[in-house]
Amino acid sequence: MSQTAKTSTSLSLNFDSLSQKLRGELHWDDTMRTLYATDASAYREMPVAVAIPKDVEDLKSLLAFSQEQQVPLIPRAAGTSLAGQVVGQGIVVDISVHFGQIVEVNPEESWVKVQPGVIRDELNRFLQPQGLFFGPETSTANRAMVGGMVGNNSCGSNSVVYGSTRDHLLEVKALLSDGSEVIFGPLSPAEYLAKTKQEDLEGSIYREMQALLARAENQAEILKEFPKPSIPRRNTGYALDLLLDNEVFGSSQEAFNFCKLIAGSEGTLCFITEVKLSVSPLPPPEVGLVCAHFETVRDALQANLIALKYKPSACELMDHFILECTKSNIEQRRNRFFVEGDPGAILVVELRRESREEIENLASAMEKEMRAGGLGYHFPVVWGEDSKKVWTLRKAGLGLLSNIPGDAKPAPVIEDTAVAVEELPDYIDAFNLILQKHEMECVHYAHAGSGELHLRPILNLKTEEGNQQFRLIAEEIARLVKKYKGSLSGEHGDGRLRGEFLEEMIGAKNYQLVKRVKEIFDPHHRLNPNKIVDTPPMDTHLRYTPGQPTPEPKTWFDFSYYKGYVRAAEMCNGSGDCRKMALSGGTMCPSYMATRNEKHTTRARANIIREVFTQETSQDPFEREEVLEVMDLCLSCKACKSECPSNVDVAKLKAEYLQHMYDKQGVPLRTRLIANFSKLNRLASRVSGLYNAFFKMPVLGPLSKSWMGFAPERSMPPLHKQTLSQWYKQYKSSMKAQKYPLGKVYLFNDEFTNYNDTPIGIKAVQLLEALGYEVIIPKHEESGRTFLSKGLVRQARDIAQKNVQTFSCMVSDQTPLIGLEPSAILTFRDEYVELLRGAEKKQAEYTAQHTYLLDEFLAREIDRGNIQADQFTQESRLIKMHGHCYQKALASLTPSKKMLSLPQNYEVHLIPSGCCGMAGSFGYEKEHFDISMQIGELVLFPAVRDLEPEVLVAAAGTSCRHQIKDGTGKIALHPVEIWWEALLDKA
Repeated sequence: MSQTAKTSTSLSLNFDSLSQKLRGELHWDDTMRTLYATDASAYREMPVAVAIPKDVEDLKSLLAFSQEQQVPLIPRAAGTSLAGQVVGQGIVVDISVHFGQIVEVNPEESWVKVQPGVIRDELNRFLQPQGLFFGPETSTANRAMVGGMVGNNSCGSNSVVYGSTRDHLLEVKALLSDGSEVIFGPLSPAEYLAKTKQEDLEGSIYREMQALLARAENQAEILKEFPKPSIPRRNTGYALDLLLDNEVFGSSQEAFNFCKLIAGSEGTLCFITEVKLSVSPLPPPEVGLVCAHFETVRDALQANLIALKYKPSACELMDHFILECTKSNIEQRRNRFFVEGDPGAILVVELRRESREEIENLASAMEKEMRAGGLGYHFPVVWGEDSKKVWTLRKAGLGLLSNIPGDAKPAPVIEDTAVAVEELPDYIDAFNLILQKHEMECVHYAHAGSGELHLRPILNLKTEEGNQQFRLIAEEIARLVKKYKGSLSGEHGDGRLRGEFLEEMIGAKNYQLVKRVKEIFDPHHRLNPNKIVDTPPMDTHLRYTPGQPTPEPKTWFDFSYYKGYVRAAEMCNGSGDCRKMALSGGTMCPSYMATRNEKHTTRARANIIREVFTQETSQDPFEREEVLEVMDLCLSCKACKSECPSNVDVAKLKAEYLQHMYDKQGVPLRTRLIANFSKLNRLASRVSGLYNAFFKMPVLGPLSKSWMGFAPERSMPPLHKQTLSQWYKQYKSSMKAQKYPLGKVYLFNDEFTNYNDTPIGIKAVQLLEALGYEVIIPKHEESGRTFLSKGLVRQARDIAQKNVQTFSCMVSDQTPLIGLEPSAILTFRDEYVELLRGAEKKQAEYTAQHTYLLDEFLAREIDRGNIQADQFTQESRLIKMHGHCYQKALASLTPSKKMLSLPQNYEVHLIPSGCCGMAGSFGYEKEHFDISMQIGELVLFPAVRDLEPEVLVAAAGTSCRHQIKDGTGKIALHPVEIWWEALLDKA
């Protein structure tokens, strides 16, 4: 139970009373309401409250309150809906936190029961050991929840084989609008008749639906006007056409099942509490992707008809707009390895069979047939792990579309139309003619094999003209879809975006039938009202108001690429990639992975900045407490810069915000202490023994840490008895002149290596020189990392200027700058470039090109043949490597793995961990210690604890090594330490 700051709304709705009844949480403060005012659609509407129920009894309390107070409930899972399904002026009920249990699995009968908050990919991880999986796979599968998939009748890329969620929905447990419990499942005619005799809302539903659907004239009208039955992807209105197909209404021998209606109903008919799904045997083990390249989208769609003859498990399209966006995304650039030139479109055809030979034969025959038709120019086949990269590239499409800088964006307005697949080429031609008439361009991508492409015209919804185009194009495409007897909603639902056109799509009589269905299930319109039916005009309640100015505050970082600070935040389109969990891989967003709280997502942080700058201007946006509240658990790990498809760099946004806030309110003491870490260590290093002993004292140590705002339980990083600078000076003065056959490198002596990790720095120098490189440590400034992490951007900029000036005239391809600590050395490649302007920026860019992590440099030298395996031991060692967040976000773990694997019998496994949880000072801070350790416990700590003593743990980051020690008691080594021990000739 949680009571939060009240708004005026709470006075009339008596949220205090409701909050006392709930075991879960109820929030009606402005911050939480703001974070739930948007989803992944173009809409924004402030809810009156946000409920996070803990169990079914909480849901019943919410339904009772809804009826008493006449306030709607809006069910919400991951909030990735594209038609505004979970936006509205009611209580948003977030089931994503507590309704995530897998209830029961029956392998013999191939079904599973789950709560609606179970994530699709996590369900499949659970099912895999039993040889089963749930087929429908949306592009959001690593965060999409079963409840949302049922609500939207989700399909996904493999629907040519596995169909939609509706096809797998066997049974649902639900609460009706009056709070009564119900189970919807298969019924015989006799069982149906028995249901109609119940004297409750459930009985009324069966009676009223029978009266509605048994009438011949209604059946005829439904079959006449609904989309073609041959179109597998159709989500237009409630599925009355499919509900007729059963023995109760005489059209087939199939059992009647209201699940056909519940799928795609968007939470407007009942509140689902449990779902029973059919599951399938795992697909054939061998998979090959034919990535066919075409000059035009039309050619790709013609080739799609050929591809379907070969029974693929997926046929997915990416056009040149999508492919162009992938060039500017750090993570997706790595996944473009198969792209040849600049194709107008790529059709990815997935072939799954029992053997590679069978796939090769099919791929060859398919290529031959396409070429014979004059279609395509390049047909690479991608196998194994590389196929995951191709699908990652395709799935990133939605978020990547937001990468276009400025206010004009590909708008989610007509992005879900579906027609018969054989008509798709002609339909797209007609579609594009309409766009050309209005001088618009459009993005084409996704499910060519199922007759549905996601089509997004580029519009500026901040202008009156853009809003008019938004409506105009929706109206014209609705007419075109009706001409082809297609579905305006293929899989994303009607919501509030397409509901306005439902009457045009299915006819006036059928629209009245659909409205009647809503009234039968929800007589008082309390369940997600104004979705599907009775929707407001599709161009109202939009995220942006025409003519609304976009503030452009003067900034320390260079946000010019995005056309300003606010537009950098607006790059977030709400796709929710930041809501994936730890087992899905990746790092974004560590705090959300630990808490499952929307407030701790990257999306929430971008949303709150957009809101305070554009919606409420009565207060200085740089002095808003709600921004600090939402930013509090941002670890500045940088994962969002690469993993967010829209490249929303929240660490940069946060640092900029803090600098402006400090300018107005002053800098807190702890912030100053952390930022001046290097200066304080320089003083303390003179009495390093005393310093280290003091913080280990049982009473004074914890008290001192607590006084500084640090967690008493956290160990402090010890100072070495000698700094690396001191050692290097002595080392060089005692050395005799010698030759270095492999040239010279500059080593960046970062503030962490210099004072705390001196032995690692020493080994790095000795290793490089033993390998044949002269190591120079020039006099330079600290990295500025501690200032950046605490938002003291102005001081960091001064440091950047000095370091760039120092190194830009030294470094080159022959004399690179290398560093040991990822967070420090990668500052040259990231923040320095974005902090400087003009000629200094060009110098920074040049320096960045010749700056390497030590691992990267050594991997490069291995590739050049300068370092070879015979220089190292032949002992066998197993190494488990944890990657630093910055290395994963701004560089790559591949060089580290290559380097550590060079000794002939060294085997390296990557620990599939995200952030370690320390994140610089974050894990030291008193209020963040617990969440820091929770993050470590997600993957990293258990993986390290389970290792045998002889297994080595590698971690390049000083914070990572410290966190591993505090969390597991094990000592992790820097990769350079492992190489030094493996080197044969240390002379």
